Amino acid sequence: MFARFTQDARRAVVKAGILALDAGKPALDADLMLLGLAEVRPFALSSFTASAVDVRARVDVGDARALLATLGIDLDQIHRRTRAGTDDPRLWRLRRSRLRPLRVTLYGPLGQLPLAMHARKTIEVAMWRPGPVTGERLLWGLLADHANGAARILREAGVDLSALVREAGIPFRRTA
Repeated sequence: MFARFTQDARRAVVKAGILALDAGKPALDADLMLLGLAEVRPFALSSFTASAVDVRARVDVGDARALLATLGIDLDQIHRRTRAGTDDPRLWRLRRSRLRPLRVTLYGPLGQLPLAMHARKTIEVAMWRPGPVTGERLLWGLLADHANGAARILREAGVDLSALVREAGIPFRRTA
């Protein structure tokens, strides 16, 4: 499935997967997909004003840094030493199960992680149109599903969603 992804869009999905694995999540969900987009920024959208710190504050990443810091352990330093090169998108694969077509799994050197329903829907919407899957299309996939909470997180982080939708060229339809 990654064959159609631009390098930056692929990096954003891999970053989201690494964040989910670090947090001990059983699946990659849309909130971590949004955090991956905020950290990698695979687009040049001036109206995407939320920083990675803004999004991280609103997403449960199960951050063990504070607890380990009280013990004198620097988790970032450990990750740099033990995970060198594991964030390379070429080492990761995104595959749909042949037996269970609604199951999409991210495979990489740090493990495998199924995509939760909302993250899978994000990928499917991003891949819906022909052509490369870009960061803008991943953002479109996140914002197309109102139930995943991405719009709420961005709004709380101070993003003008109307301006973001216009700038990204995201097709939308107003409902009555």
